[in-house]
Amino acid sequence: MSTLSKTVLGIDFGTSNSAVSVAVPGESVRLLPLEGGARTMPTALFFNAEDRCTHYGRDAMAQYLAGTEGRLMRSLKSLLGSALLQEQTAIYDGSIRYHEVITRYLQMLAGHARDALGGLPGRVVLGRPVHFVDDDPARDRQAEDALREAAARAGFAQVQFQPEPIAAGLDHERTLARDSLVLVVDIGGGTSDFSVVRLGPGRHAQADRRGDVLATAGVHLGGTDLDRRLSLQAVMSLLGLRHVGPQGREVPSRVFFDLATWHLIPWCYSARALREAQALRTDYTDAHLHARLMRVLEQRDGHRLADLVEQTKIAVSQTGAAHTLALDCMERGLQAELTPEAMAEYLREPLAPVVACALDCVRRAGLAPQQLDALYLTGGSSALRPLRTALAAAFAPVPLVEGDLLGGVASGLALTPAPVA
Repeated sequence: MSTLSKTVLGIDFGTSNSAVSVAVPGESVRLLPLEGGARTMPTALFFNAEDRCTHYGRDAMAQYLAGTEGRLMRSLKSLLGSALLQEQTAIYDGSIRYHEVITRYLQMLAGHARDALGGLPGRVVLGRPVHFVDDDPARDRQAEDALREAAARAGFAQVQFQPEPIAAGLDHERTLARDSLVLVVDIGGGTSDFSVVRLGPGRHAQADRRGDVLATAGVHLGGTDLDRRLSLQAVMSLLGLRHVGPQGREVPSRVFFDLATWHLIPWCYSARALREAQALRTDYTDAHLHARLMRVLEQRDGHRLADLVEQTKIAVSQTGAAHTLALDCMERGLQAELTPEAMAEYLREPLAPVVACALDCVRRAGLAPQQLDALYLTGGSSALRPLRTALAAAFAPVPLVEGDLLGGVASGLALTPAPVA
């Protein structure tokens, strides 16, 4: 049997970022370079209307932010399990189903793997959230089936799924000197997933690890939801959210929620959506606010705003200091400020169900929080300071351990044992 047929590919297809790992027999697991040597890349596509080509990752984001004519798409994973997955959207060479957009992104990842390895491995393990869709098993199965179909069309023949927090646990296990009870906290762009697992050198060689997974839980809320909350609280009022019109009623809010939601932003640019936004003029007392809204929509600056909010959130969390949002796409010289205190207050409500889900996962395992040896953090959004503060308070005195936030899930996927017959 060839080495390639025994090689395992792990694909973390994330809401915000994606990564690919490979486990070659006799070698350590490694992450494949995807873009300019980077081990991860944004889950983004840009359908360039000028060169009539599809661009991916950082290149996609850079072209969009540079003002190139075309269509940016992000947060594709959020569409799995929704009716929007089969909808058509316009791009430079006609129209395309959103499901096909996901297929194209996976085809690009397959191309990187093929170039690096000289072919595609015999087994591919795809990560999946504990729940694609909360409290709806039928839609959850549909979401996994849709992702399986996209992977098959991308060229992956033998596809296996692994819950992402369990994969992260397998990656963490390589660093442990003793057997431990760990709550894996995987906060991604679209979901927050948890698993209580037994990990350690005494268990690593076991082929069947199902008995080591004591409980899993997840909620369909992640980094992009937090970004939306921050956008609504800190930015959208400058376009008219909660603005009271001449009839004493607030301006209808749907356009602001769509404009603050990554995967819904493209819908704001349709002819129908623009007509509806223009018709809101009579709901405004301040015509200047409405003019700002129309400028953002007509210039297709929704993703630019969303990216600005996301980057400001990261900066405030990393530095613990206030940062300014430069909102020139709304109006030259317009600014807003986000302080650590304001961010913590804005995110208090949406973070509550995330912490509650983590505690529920531990209860399902039949444990008290203090019986854990560690909380292992992975996923880009687990770096958020208000989240860490909330988890530390709920699980004190259990230590929080930071893993490879963007690459840990992918590495663990490639370590996933083959299915037990």
